[in-house]
Amino acid sequence: MRKRALQAAEVGPAEAGDMALVCRALARDPDAFRTIIKTHNQRLYRIARGVVRNDAEAEDIVQEAYMRAFANLGAFRGEASLSTWLSRIVINEALGRLRKRKRIVAMPGNPEAQIIWFPLNQNDLNPGDDPERTMAQRQILGLVERATDSLPDVYRTVFVARVIEGLSIEETADLLGVKPETVKTRLHRARTLVRKALDDEIGPVLLDAFPFAGRRCERLTQAVMKRLGFEP
Repeated sequence: MRKRALQAAEVGPAEAGDMALVCRALARDPDAFRTIIKTHNQRLYRIARGVVRNDAEAEDIVQEAYMRAFANLGAFRGEASLSTWLSRIVINEALGRLRKRKRIVAMPGNPEAQIIWFPLNQNDLNPGDDPERTMAQRQILGLVERATDSLPDVYRTVFVARVIEGLSIEETADLLGVKPETVKTRLHRARTLVRKALDDEIGPVLLDAFPFAGRRCERLTQAVMKRLGFEP
């Protein structure tokens, strides 16, 4: 314990907080485990989901990653943030599952698995307040998810880490074990592919956007004609 306290004193505030939390978890403090899980659930789930493209399997991956992490919590030294350390475990677990498959297939649904909705902001916590807005946001999210899912694995992991989770180029490179230049190249390609996927899906719809016909057309026509002195 004393050694860990000394290590915590040698790192930054964030890392020191991680070390303190790890020490509590090693002492079997249930609140520490709960804090770790709730703090990192969203990021880990999204990373796993970005790799395997399956809600139920992503949830299972995160659970397995937590179990592996907690079993090896004594190995955490604070050299990277706890978030990065956990993310690496999730990435390895998710990629390991992909390597076991010769091709990506839809996994059978798990009736006990629960799809986790992550609201865009606090107003979305109660969708009944504005159902139309909530529905529109979910439709947009659906488009983005499908576009992300269509990315090849090598680009999708970078896109999820860098764009969706907001990791820096250096953090993404460290997480995936590649060079920062590689992250930049893959991210550029991923963004190009996502834009194309969205354009392919949204483009035809936009042709029908802002229609200028029916009552709107007639109303404007009458207004202009009236201003020109042509009474109806």
